[in-house]
Formats: sequence, C-alpha cells, structure tokens
Amino acid sequence: MSANKPITEPEPALAQTALARTIQHSLLNTQSLNDYPTLLASAGQRVADQVRGTERPFTGIRPGELRERFGPVDLEAPLGDLEPALEELQSLYLDDAVYFHHPRYLAHLNCPVALPAIAGEVIQASLNTAVETWDQSAGATLVEQTLIDWTSRRLGLGARADGVFTSGGTQSNLMALLLARDSYSERHWHHETRQRGLHPEAHRLRIFCSQVSHFSVQKAAATLGMGYDAVVPVPCDGYFRMDMAALENALEECRREGGLPLAVVATAGTTDFGSIDPLPAITRLCREQAIWCHVDAAYGCGLMVSPRHQHLLNGIQQADSVSVDYHKAFFQPVSCSACLVRDACHLRHLTWHAEYLNPLSQSLEGTPNLVDKSMQTTRRFDALKLWLTLRTLGPEGLGEAFDQLLHLARQGYMLLLSDEAIEVIHQPQLSTLVFRYRPEGVAEEQLDTLNQQIRKALMRSGEALIAATRVRGRQYLKFTLLNPATRIGDLQAVLRLIRRHGEAALAESRPTTGSRPTEQSAKTREPAHV
Repeated sequence: MSANKPITEPEPALAQTALARTIQHSLLNTQSLNDYPTLLASAGQRVADQVRGTERPFTGIRPGELRERFGPVDLEAPLGDLEPALEELQSLYLDDAVYFHHPRYLAHLNCPVALPAIAGEVIQASLNTAVETWDQSAGATLVEQTLIDWTSRRLGLGARADGVFTSGGTQSNLMALLLARDSYSERHWHHETRQRGLHPEAHRLRIFCSQVSHFSVQKAAATLGMGYDAVVPVPCDGYFRMDMAALENALEECRREGGLPLAVVATAGTTDFGSIDPLPAITRLCREQAIWCHVDAAYGCGLMVSPRHQHLLNGIQQADSVSVDYHKAFFQPVSCSACLVRDACHLRHLTWHAEYLNPLSQSLEGTPNLVDKSMQTTRRFDALKLWLTLRTLGPEGLGEAFDQLLHLARQGYMLLLSDEAIEVIHQPQLSTLVFRYRPEGVAEEQLDTLNQQIRKALMRSGEALIAATRVRGRQYLKFTLLNPATRIGDLQAVLRLIRRHGEAALAESRPTTGSRPTEQSAKTREPAHV
C-alpha cells in the first residue's frame, strides 16, 4: 500500500461492555436526565434529615474510632448503586460530621451557608464549568468579572482596579506578595523575576505585618524564595492592632541594617482577635515611603456591606492589594475568595500565553481569558454561588447579618466580663472573643492545662465546639461567631459547660484519698485529639 494512499477501511467497532454502558449512563447527558432529579433529591434528603436531627455540633468521636469504620471499605469493589454508597457515607461521614449550622459551633471561621449559594454549587458541579478561558465558560467569565468589579467598587479601589477569584486567603496573600515582589524588582532593578528568577539582592527584601497576622504571610515568603526570616513581626497595641510607632521604627531599623522594605501587610480582622490594624495610617505611610500595602481582609470583608460598620474599613481604598474571603462573612460554601489590586497593570506578572489555551492573539482581540491574571489554570466557577446569593438576598441583607454577629460579640463580651471565673483579654472589633477560665485560687502554671482540658472535654462531649489559642505564651479559649442563628442564650449555655468541665477537671486534680473517679470524670480525663 502506498504511503500516501488514504486508509478508507473503517476500524471495527469496539464492543461496549455492560460496565462501559453503565458508566456512560452515569454521566450527566440526555440519556441520564431522568435520574438526575432523583439523585439530587436523594442526596438532598439525607442532608436535610441529618440537619433536622442534629442536636449537637459534633458527636465527639476520636480519629481512631472513626478510622476503624474505614477498614472494611474496598474501593476496588463498587457498590453498584448510589443508595448503598450514600448509606455507607452516612456512617463514614454524615453521622460524625462537624455541623457549622449548629448555634453552638463556635470554633473556627466556618459559617453556615446560604441556600442560593447551594443552588449555585449544584449548577456549577452539574455543568462542570471551568473559568480559565472564554471558550470554556462564556457567561461565567462575565459573572466573575462583574463580581470582581462590584467588590472593587465596594472597597473603593478605583476605576483601574481588577482581580480574580482564588481558593482562599492563603492563596490571595501569596498572589498579592508575588505581585509586590515582581513589581518591586521591575521598578527598582529593571529585573523581570518571572523570566530571570530572583534578583541577587532579593534576599534583602522584607515584609512587615503585625505579630498576630495570619501565618500565610510567612508561608508566602517561603514559597516566593524569600524565607520566613524575610517577615518582620511588628508589635501590637493593647487592642492587638499593629502599633504604628513600632512599624515606623521597624522600617527605619530595616533600612539601617541594609534591608529593603517590600510590603506592609495590614490585617482587617485577625484570626484570633478580629482586630483591625490602623488602615488609614498604614496606607498613608506606605504611600509616603513607596512601599506596597496589602490588606488581608479575609475575615473583615463583611464590613464592606455592613450598614453600620463600613467605616472600620476606612483606608482600605488606598491599598495596593486586598484579600477577601466570601466563604466567611458572606455565608458561602468553601471555597469562594478573591484577590484584588488597585492597579490592574500589576496582574501582568501572572500572564503566560499558551497557544493551545490563551494565545496572545486572543488577548489582542479583547477576548477575556481569566487565566491571564490567575495563579491557577483550571478553576471552578466559584463566583456563581456568590452571584445567586447577592441576586437573591442582596448585599444589605448580608451586611445586616454580619452586623448581627458583631452585636452578639459585644453581648458575649459583657457576659464574659460578668463572670468572676472568666478572664477576658480584649474587647472585640468583629466577632471573636478570647478568654480563659481562671477560677480563684488556681496557680498560674495550672491554668494552661486546665483550659486545654476544658476544650478537650467539650469536644469529646460534642455539646459545643470552641477554639483555642496561645497569647503571650499562655493558653486561652476562643468563641468565633459566624452564625446569625447563634443567640446570647447559646453563649450562656456554653459558658456553663466551660465552668462545669473546669470544675470537674479541678476536682480530679485534687482527688480525695481512697475515692474513685466517677464515670463522667473518667471520661473527661481521656485524651482527645484537637
């Protein structure tokens, strides 16, 4: 046969097995549409039943206890139908999940989710839209861009602002500091980092943030090749906000020692205290000294829709970049976050044109490919859930819910102050409360262990979940309030539990000769994984 002769004989059809037909019918297409509503209803009903029957935020199960249930699971032997798979999942996950909707879940920055957002998740997952390029997403591209523009306007970043959705605050902070580093290199050294690597003087660059800022700043410095030591922690004032005099001194000392101030990271809502750094003073200082100012507003971004407390973000409009987490203050499922910049030109440091995906010709034609300004390539259409939430509930409704959380925090603060066995160490700006159980007559060195025992006992009981942190080397407890359904009565109930477990732990530490611990006290004494 001639090498140039076309092959006209058709290849024999590949025999389709029963398994292949099953897989094909299990994909969302015209053949499976009759099963699609049934599938959603079955999964949704299990969630509804679970939420309806949940009396505690957690069952208290330990990792080893739950791990035993996974032993018999054979991933090589499928169950053949969704229902038995869901039944298995009930035992492996749903029965012992941590339920953030419960009003006595007070641990981390996790929120209950808005129903319109869940509808958005269903639509996104069903269509599996990827938003990196226009030819994969079309309208989804414009939905995300519209939300970025809306957020920029709410923050007052100006007409040249832009941004992109991210996986969370950690990625947003990394992206912002990457842009800061590469913009500095280009401006001061005429050096393109993405092409040539780190400049020989890059080891002198320094990032300044408060001593209670998020650990992702250090992680970003390490990822960017600068190292943890490039991050300079700045002392805080009595309200756990960055101290301006200390910042100015740190910048002066940095320059005296041959360092190069790259960026100041101000926090609008620290993880532990909800404290907001003095944004007007910090942004003004950064402008005067030509230093990149990034505001980590992952937690405090809810203030931008707050009817009563928007003023707490004054100064953020002068930031060079901002991180926001809609999956905290906007009651969105994770993940739903964004990184924004005041001047879109900085986003060029993230652009790479691949011929098969986003060729330069498309950019010149004006085709909006979001991958041109993103650290990620493949990305979910996470903007859809926020879009449906805003279009259904409106920004003011979300802002009022956030205001309600701030009001609850103030009520909780007064409640804690009224208890003589509780030591409170800060007045909340947002919705976190840090305190410890400190009954009269207990030595300082015993308090750390006592408060650790209280948290573990609460977790083991599952009656409530609270967080913990260390302040000035000492162990504290923490309420994180992100559920508008939580009431002051819930905080009172949890406080009673804290006292009860604390008193039980103290009683066990001073056993009576010849006595035996009760079943409850023995249970409290068991170690728990936290």
